Amino acid sequence: MFDLPSWWAHLVSWLSGHAVVPLLDALHLDGLSGNPDDIAASLLIAALQLGIIGFIFRPLETWFPAERWSDRRLTRVDRNYTLLMLLGIFPLFTYLVLMPFSHLLGGGGEAVDPGTGSALALTHWMPWFNRHPYMLFAVYYVIYDFTYYWMHRTQHAIPWWWALHSMHHSTRQMSCWTNDRGSLVDGFIQSMILATVGLVIGVDPDEFAWLMLLGELVQNFSHTNVRLGFGRVFDRVFVAPKFHRLHHMLVDPERPTLHNCNYGQVLSVWDVLFGTALYGEPPRPTGVGDPIVDADNDYGLVGLHWAALKRFWVAVRQPAGWRPGEVAFGADYTPIPVDQLDLHALARHAPAVIADEDVPTSGSAAVESVPG
Repeated sequence: MFDLPSWWAHLVSWLSGHAVVPLLDALHLDGLSGNPDDIAASLLIAALQLGIIGFIFRPLETWFPAERWSDRRLTRVDRNYTLLMLLGIFPLFTYLVLMPFSHLLGGGGEAVDPGTGSALALTHWMPWFNRHPYMLFAVYYVIYDFTYYWMHRTQHAIPWWWALHSMHHSTRQMSCWTNDRGSLVDGFIQSMILATVGLVIGVDPDEFAWLMLLGELVQNFSHTNVRLGFGRVFDRVFVAPKFHRLHHMLVDPERPTLHNCNYGQVLSVWDVLFGTALYGEPPRPTGVGDPIVDADNDYGLVGLHWAALKRFWVAVRQPAGWRPGEVAFGADYTPIPVDQLDLHALARHAPAVIADEDVPTSGSAAVESVPG
């Protein structure tokens, strides 16, 4: 009988011994506290993720586009950044930071729970879960996704965090490569929050990698430039591309709070429960009206991060950067509450991308519009 865990462990061990360890030796990184198997596992997960993005999600953008573009020039920086993140930055981050951090907080220990050593581990309070690992993983994911929902809302509410997160929203061509478009500082903060919550509830570090893969794959799909949904019922449970595209839409000056919606990562049920779900709107152009943030589209990988860091550095050092509320940024990167701005003037700064109304929207439950 095929044993997936054993097969996976063998594959990780083989890649670690034949590629990762020799590379770490050559770079003189072999003495650090991480486990080379963590890099091997991250690379294998990245290869799986890239294969799904490239061979499934990308063709869907050709067959069922929400927007038709004359070219995909603005998606190239996101594609290159995704490759850099998945094949370089994230595996190293896992090895140098995430796994040592998990062990620092008890990950892999045996003090209370065999998974993380946390006194709050779910298996400590409900040993029944030890006999039902798939049910345990599902519960882990619900908690993980709930945490992400509120973290995401906070990213939009606190100006200094929006200064970083706005880099993700600035793209005018949201595609299957957009999910990993984000400030490294923002990514570090997110990873530490999610990892801490995971360790507290007893998620084993290896399980955490699979939680992240599931979340990342769903987000890769939800950012895909497709006019697809899951139908009337499942759209209210899971995040579909049509649902998340509205989260990225340009501000509507006539309805200035409309875009403050659809924050969920995998489960849209949180938006439904907490009143932030928006359904029934047609596909809209994506991006931001703030010309300071919109200028991100003119930069490459280094310029994108530098621009986000400048916004962050100014915002985090002044009271306005900590005062909750939606903001734009002045020429000196000072946060300015949007209720003090002419949103019609801001809207003119963002180039409109007209949604293709000729794309079929019927013939399948997957493209059914969900009324509000």
